[in-house]
Amino acid sequence: MSTPEIKKEILRLKNQNDVLILAHSYQTRDICEIADFTGDSYALAKHAAAAKNKTVLMCGVRFMAETVKILAPEKRVLLSHADAGCPMAEQLTREDLAELKAKYPNAVTVAYINTTANLKTLCDVCVTSSSAERILTAIAEKEILFIPDINLGQYLASKMPDKTFRFVKGGCPIHMTALKTDVIQAKLAHPNALFLAHPECLPEVALQADFVGSTTGIMDYAKNSEKQEFIIGTETAIVEHLQFECPDKKFYPLSEKFICRDMKLTTIQNVLACCRGEGEEINLKEETRLSAKKCIDKMIELGG
Repeated sequence: MSTPEIKKEILRLKNQNDVLILAHSYQTRDICEIADFTGDSYALAKHAAAAKNKTVLMCGVRFMAETVKILAPEKRVLLSHADAGCPMAEQLTREDLAELKAKYPNAVTVAYINTTANLKTLCDVCVTSSSAERILTAIAEKEILFIPDINLGQYLASKMPDKTFRFVKGGCPIHMTALKTDVIQAKLAHPNALFLAHPECLPEVALQADFVGSTTGIMDYAKNSEKQEFIIGTETAIVEHLQFECPDKKFYPLSEKFICRDMKLTTIQNVLACCRGEGEEINLKEETRLSAKKCIDKMIELGG
C-alpha cells in the first residue's frame, strides 16, 4: 500500500471502530496529519478524557498512554508501539522515591508529567513544562522535592528564590546532548535567528535562549513572533512542523542529535495496525490508577 492508501484505510477504520487518534508533537508529519488531535502530553490526555470515542490510540510513549487511562478508565487505550517508552520517566523506581521522601519529610513531592503511573502514586502534585511555574507558585509549601528532571527543576528554582528545591540527577538524555558550544555555533551560523529552548535543556543552554518554554510554548512563540528566523532547541520534529505551518519563516535545529528514538518508533503502518485492533492495550490496577490520579487532579486544580 502507498502512504495515501494507508491514510485512507486508517480514516475508514478509525470511523468504523470509533477510534480517537492522538499524536504527540514529536511524532513525524505523516502521523500528525492523520491524527484527530496533536499536542503535548497533558493536552492529549485532557482531550482523550473529554472525547466520546470508546477507543483512544496514543501515538506517543507509554507514560502518555498511562495518563490517558488514568483520566479515562472507561476507554480502551492503545499505545502505538509497545517499545515506545521514555528514559526520563523510568529513571526512578517507586522504592527510590520512597527513600527520597523519607530523606525530605517536609517537602511536597512534585512529579513532572514524564513519570510512570507507579511513581505518580507517591506524588502530591504533577506538573507539565507549561504549567509548572504557575502550579509551584500556588503551592503554599516552601520545600519542594522535584522529580525527575533536574534541568526543568533548576529552571523553576531560578524563578522562585523563596522556595527550596530538592533534586535528583535525572533528565531527558536527548535534550541534555546539547551544550553551550552548540548554541554558539548555531547563532554564528544564523545570526538573525532567535533561539527558543525547552527547559529540559541544560542550564548552560537555556540561559542563552531568547525564549524558554514547553513544546507548545515554543511553537506558539514562533508562530506569533514578527521575527522570521528561529533556532529550535527541542526535538527536530518541531522544526518540520513549524516549517509546514509557517512557510514564510525559517527554522533551524539547535542540534541534529535532538531526535527521540522512542517517539520515532511509531510508523504510519503501526497506526494502521492499531486501528485494526492489533495494538497493545494499556491497563492499570484500579488502586494504582486512583492513587496516581490524585496528583493529576491537583495539577488540574492548580494549573487549569
